Amino acid sequence: MTRDDGLGPVSGRVTVQDAIYLKLRDALLIGRFDPGQVLTMASLAQGFETSLMPVREALRRLAAENALEIARNGSARVPPVNLARLSDLMRARVAVEGLAAELAAQQASADNLAALKANIAVHEAAAAGGSVGDMLDANRAFHFLLYRAAGSDVLFQLIDTLWLRLGPYMRLLSVHVEPLMREAEPQAYTRHHHRILAALTERDAGRAREALVADIRGTEDILRKIIATST
Repeated sequence: MTRDDGLGPVSGRVTVQDAIYLKLRDALLIGRFDPGQVLTMASLAQGFETSLMPVREALRRLAAENALEIARNGSARVPPVNLARLSDLMRARVAVEGLAAELAAQQASADNLAALKANIAVHEAAAAGGSVGDMLDANRAFHFLLYRAAGSDVLFQLIDTLWLRLGPYMRLLSVHVEPLMREAEPQAYTRHHHRILAALTERDAGRAREALVADIRGTEDILRKIIATST
């Protein structure tokens, strides 16, 4: 493992197992690992500078969330990508995140709207600067600001789990988008976010859901093309 994966020594302020779990979960969530990549306990323990036992328990927790697949030898694998899994995941996202967008339109505060507007500026600056990592981080932050504004802990937790399973697909997306960033205008990556923000500002739940679904489907279309050409 390399430190570019976002892994490193863990703090003693939380249990070692919890710290490893959280670091791995975040790395999976943001697409640090390739689809199908094998993560051995030995390499992870070396990267975290810890023993095998807390690594084993952290991997089991992530497997229970369907974020990893555990082999008989104890190694873990990032789930592979395919069109059937993508369709299933995106269908669930449309249902759950669409509802969250509707709720956010009904009750988003002025602070929520200001945070979303500021995020769009950060997103476009990252795109203009050619940083695909920062751009995808900003994209994720926008969505979770939106879903937090919905005011539903249950929906938020469901969405967090869905995005965890989306990690391998985000990895594909980042590799695909990086060479295209030099050609596209920064606003090309935030047009749906502008529409979502406008709908929230006008308290239009239907338009908020429509714009959010268009954002999800646009990502799905890109991923379908990537997967189709790589298989």
